[in-house]
Amino acid sequence: MSYKLQVGEIKTTYMSDKDIWGHFNYIFSAKSKNSTTYKFVLMKSLIENLYNANGKLELHYDTIFYSFAKIYWNLVIHHGLNQINMVYKKAEVQTVLIGFQEKYQIPSSLVFDRLSEEIQVSIVKKVKQKCKINVMGAIYGDTQGTIYDFDNKSEIIRFNPSFYSFFQRYQRVLKYLSNYHLAVFLEKFNNAGDTQTLLTKVENVSKRSSLDSFYQILSSFFDGTCFYCEREIRKKEQLHVDHFIPWSFVQSDQLWNLVISCATCNLLKSDKLADKNYLEMLIDRNGVLVSNNAINNRVDMKYYTFDKLNQLYSYSYENGYTDIWVPKRKFG
Repeated sequence: MSYKLQVGEIKTTYMSDKDIWGHFNYIFSAKSKNSTTYKFVLMKSLIENLYNANGKLELHYDTIFYSFAKIYWNLVIHHGLNQINMVYKKAEVQTVLIGFQEKYQIPSSLVFDRLSEEIQVSIVKKVKQKCKINVMGAIYGDTQGTIYDFDNKSEIIRFNPSFYSFFQRYQRVLKYLSNYHLAVFLEKFNNAGDTQTLLTKVENVSKRSSLDSFYQILSSFFDGTCFYCEREIRKKEQLHVDHFIPWSFVQSDQLWNLVISCATCNLLKSDKLADKNYLEMLIDRNGVLVSNNAINNRVDMKYYTFDKLNQLYSYSYENGYTDIWVPKRKFG
């Protein structure tokens, strides 16, 4: 009955990688009672927000369940996928989202980030209430109380440092495992294609439909040249917003990880890491952003530090992003 817990304390601090892999093997096995997709989506939400944790490794529920609600909305409403292993029944969060869709007459073509901010806030609040009961204690129980502290009253989790380090070092593998097992679950209880088709949907379910809102902010600090090749960009249609650390790794959109580049650099860089010299340039750029009070108060800038960006760059390399990209205009 761990899924009913309201408070959970970490039972042990240090754990070896072998011990932690054992827990994840359990979560993704038939031994774990996965009657819904909740655990897989929570895992994706935690991975998506690793670098939103504060110095104490704490994450607020609002941050976690924004990601959770976004993923669930795009799976349930946009793709029409059932999230429970029973015919003619729906997971509670699924019912909540369908209720919002019907109340506001929202077409299924709209992904989560296209909804109004007011509706998004209302959805996250309702999803959070449901997940306090059914979700937070579930993975905590599966890992025997070792993955995080959580408190449904204060609405905060605190990562076990061993698990947090593990998440960073094996982020790419854990993301693939979560996506794969989510796709396998969905295939069993939906008539919507094979695992590969569903996996493609799952892998892209967190993507924004547009980065225009970030462009509006970045353009205020834009000097008219590409961040990478420094060539002048004369036409707006040639302006691209690029994830400096590839989106396929971070799985989230953070202002401190976004730059304006020309179309050529954005397309050629694709899913690669830029040379480390550009990391130093981005740290300097972010220093300018942080000095702006209005921007520094944004949710996605609140816990930014240059150390986190350095760590993310290093961990992305350790996770296999070893093809370092440099534009035609090279340093040196």
